Amino acid sequence: MATKKVIGVLLLAGAFAAGVYYGNSQNAAPVITNTASGASYGGGYDQAKDAELQTSTKKSAVQQRTEVGEIHVVNDGDSIMAAVQAAKPGDTIQVMPGTYHETVYIDKDDIRIIGVIKDGKRAMLDGKGVLNDAFLYSGNNFVVENFLITRYKGNGVMGQAGNNFEIRNNIIEDTGVYGIFPQLGKNGIVEYNVISGIEDAAIYVGMSDNIHVAHNDVFENVAGIEIENSRHAIVENNNVYNNAGGILAFITPGLPIKNTYDVIIRNNFIYDNNHVNFGAPGSMVASIPSGTGILIMASDDVVVENNLIKDNKTTGILITDHANAPGVTTDPESDPNPDGIKILNNMMYHNGYDTIDEVKALMLTELKQGQPDIVRVGKSNGSCIINRHRYVTVGVNSWAECDFTNTHNIITYLLDEPVPPRVIDPSERGKVVYNGVCAGCHTYTGRMIGPPVQIIQALYMDNPQGIADFIANPTKKREDYPEMPPQNYLDEETRLAVANYLLAQTK
Repeated sequence: MATKKVIGVLLLAGAFAAGVYYGNSQNAAPVITNTASGASYGGGYDQAKDAELQTSTKKSAVQQRTEVGEIHVVNDGDSIMAAVQAAKPGDTIQVMPGTYHETVYIDKDDIRIIGVIKDGKRAMLDGKGVLNDAFLYSGNNFVVENFLITRYKGNGVMGQAGNNFEIRNNIIEDTGVYGIFPQLGKNGIVEYNVISGIEDAAIYVGMSDNIHVAHNDVFENVAGIEIENSRHAIVENNNVYNNAGGILAFITPGLPIKNTYDVIIRNNFIYDNNHVNFGAPGSMVASIPSGTGILIMASDDVVVENNLIKDNKTTGILITDHANAPGVTTDPESDPNPDGIKILNNMMYHNGYDTIDEVKALMLTELKQGQPDIVRVGKSNGSCIINRHRYVTVGVNSWAECDFTNTHNIITYLLDEPVPPRVIDPSERGKVVYNGVCAGCHTYTGRMIGPPVQIIQALYMDNPQGIADFIANPTKKREDYPEMPPQNYLDEETRLAVANYLLAQTK
């Protein structure tokens, strides 16, 4: 990938010149912090102050059913979708080993779809390179596990504004844009999945809160795990390798939720993320430098702790603001700077061994050479690092010493009680669908997966029915964008509501 896509050379060349210090300060005795003890990070989430939970009716969580519903068994040759249509809230659908060619849409609450593994064989959903999505859920309290999902063009599992979800123990291969994509959800688990061959992100958490991503194996994707415009997320104990970029925490401008903060990235194996970047040309993810272990862009209060980060050729950790990131449009409502970054104990070695010219130029502004473990470009306020002497760094000389050494006090950001089911007022239908579905691929001004909303508005202007019809039966209009998947599972009234809402957007 051409390095001009990565970071603006002119911006890099002088980015830190005024803040660099030399002389005796660089020869002073290092501050060595014992990470086996010391204060623990308090985090940025207080469940007692969550207004949404204060009004909760305190119903059971996904894993705590008080009543067992009916069990529906789907055999090879049957339809999973037919079982979903017959199911009632509280029911479980067991899918026996076999091959199923369908898209399964779940718009009911409290449904569990369990693939039965028998003699090592799984239920396989095969899109045959024609279907767009395997599972789409908008219901609350949803569980899906134990499936093999392959050859879809859009997503393996996509959540559309559903709360309280568990996505686990699935094998997902070559499902187009995303492997697992919970969008606009709260209180969810993504764990023990194996995902490869995804042209954007294997696991992509979008505009969601209170998320736990753990014990996943992600490889041969453009991005391994992305936390985007989301809050209160923990990413831990994952095996992340041979992607173009390993783990990402960032803000995409132009989305309805404007920030990412309170993210803990800990205890992950992040290595050999040197795969060729095969993202859609012009998309934001296509500009990730191959060889990046962790990328933090404009996100706040991100803690990086106890990760093994090695053999990533560009750098182990790359921290940037929006101004120095390629292909990123501005959003006056999004803070463009990554503030409050906290780098604690990490095992890092053999990173930056074949770094890009722009990083080399940045290192020269601090009269440094070598293989960079940590690179920071642009503005960053209130950030800290411990044991900085261990790493080859650029851009963090002015960072303070952290006043804590670990995150032991924070076990999870998952909630003690589930979020109440999302109740959609008819007047809010267009807004919820826009945020939960459309915003997964479209920002207001910039390029994401699909064209910007502004372009759609210019094309359709006073023709919401035209958008509604296109949503149900899209055709490929631009060679430089992937084909949009049909959303014909949405009823006509909902499609028209989201079309009117889209045309009314101004930011």
